Amino acid sequence: MTQVRMIGGVYPLVALGLIFGCTQVPSNEESQSSELLLLDLTPSYEWSEEEIRGAVNTARAGRSLQPAGWPDGGKVAVSFSFDVDNETIPLRNGSLSVGALSQGEYGARVALGRVLDVLAEDDIPASFFIPSVSMMLNPGMVDAIKSYGIHEFGIHGWIHETNTQLSEDVERRLVVQAIEYMEEMTGSRPMGYRAPSWNFSQNTLKILQDLGFLYDSSLMADDRPYELLAEGEPSGLVELPVEWILDDAPLLNPRGNTYSSPRELLQVYKDEFDVAYEEGTMFLLTMHPHVIGHRSRILILKELIGYIKQKDENVWFATHQEIAEYVIQMSEEGGLR
Repeated sequence: MTQVRMIGGVYPLVALGLIFGCTQVPSNEESQSSELLLLDLTPSYEWSEEEIRGAVNTARAGRSLQPAGWPDGGKVAVSFSFDVDNETIPLRNGSLSVGALSQGEYGARVALGRVLDVLAEDDIPASFFIPSVSMMLNPGMVDAIKSYGIHEFGIHGWIHETNTQLSEDVERRLVVQAIEYMEEMTGSRPMGYRAPSWNFSQNTLKILQDLGFLYDSSLMADDRPYELLAEGEPSGLVELPVEWILDDAPLLNPRGNTYSSPRELLQVYKDEFDVAYEEGTMFLLTMHPHVIGHRSRILILKELIGYIKQKDENVWFATHQEIAEYVIQMSEEGGLR
C-alpha cells in the first residue's frame, strides 16, 4: 500500500483520502516524493510554537512594496486579469460532461472577444493567465490577445490542476510544461504565475524561485504589492495579491451559495476601487471570460472602466508584469512608501 510520511509518522495514503475527503489516489509517479503531504494529524492546539511557525512560514508576506507614487502621476494602479480556464475546469477532474465542456467553450468562442473589445475601447492592458490545455483546445485565442500588442500572458497551470494534490516532482513538471508550451505559442517566456484556483502548495514557491518567475498572483496577505518570504527569507518574488471579494467566479455563479447579481457586484468593485484610490495603492481584479463575458455581466467591466476613468484620468492601468517591474525598480531606488 502506498504510504506518505507525515510530521508525526507514516500513514497509508488511502486512509488519508478518507480523512481529508480526497477520492483521487495519485499514481506511482505522483507518490514518489515523501513530501506529498506535510500534515500533522495531532490537533493543532497541541502543536508547539516551532510547529505552528513551521506551518505558516512556507510562503509568507514580507515587506510592503507599495511605491510612493505610480507612473505618470497616477493616483492608483489598476490591473485587470483574466483567468482563461474554459474547458479545463471539468477536464482537470477527468469529467467528460458535455454540458460543462460546452460552458467552458463559450469562453473562447464568444466571451473572450467581448472582453477584448471592451478593453480596446480605452486601450486598457490586461494580464491573461491561461492553462496550457485551454490554449491547446483554442489556439486562436493567442493571436486574438496578441493582436492588441498591450496584453500580458501568464502561467495558470497545465490543465488547471490542484497543486496540493500533487507531489513536488509532478507539480514542477507541469509548470515546466506550461512554460514551454506558452513560450512556443506566444513567442515569449511568461514572467508571472497564478496558481490554478489559487491553490498554492507547500512546494509552489520553491518551484517558482527555481524557474525564475518575476512575480506570483495567488495569495492574499495584503491589498498592496509585497515581497514574498520563503521560510522567513526574501524569495526574490513580488506578490500581487488577489482576493475572493475581487473574483467574479464565485460571486456570479447562479448555482452557487454566494451568488450576487451583476449590479450588486459592480457596486462592490466600485467601493473597493474608491478605497484603493484614497489610499493610493492598487486595485487588482480577477475575472474569467466564460463568466464575465456573458451579455448581462460584461456590463460590470464596461461600467467599472467608465467609473474609474470618470473618477480620475490619471489612473495607471497596467499589466501585472508592469506593476511588478515598477515596484522592484522603486525598491532599488528607495522609492517605497
